[in-house]
Amino acid sequence: MADDPESVILVMLRRIDQRTERMSEDIHDLKVPLTHVEEGLAGVNRRMDRLDQRVERIERRLDLVEPSQ
Repeated sequence: MADDPESVILVMLRRIDQRTERMSEDIHDLKVPLTHVEEGLAGVNRRMDRLDQRVERIERRLDLVEPSQ
């Protein structure tokens, strides 16, 4: 009676459950490094913004740009 439809379905459902659990663990394992990448990128963006402001200030002081109206 091991081949009755109910046990086949249970076996398939257990496999699906195992795969789903592995996928959930994989996603969790990816979220942590992704968060670090996002934080690093935010830091780079902040530094780029500051550099942009500094370049604008230098250009104004050297009269390399027209004054804004």
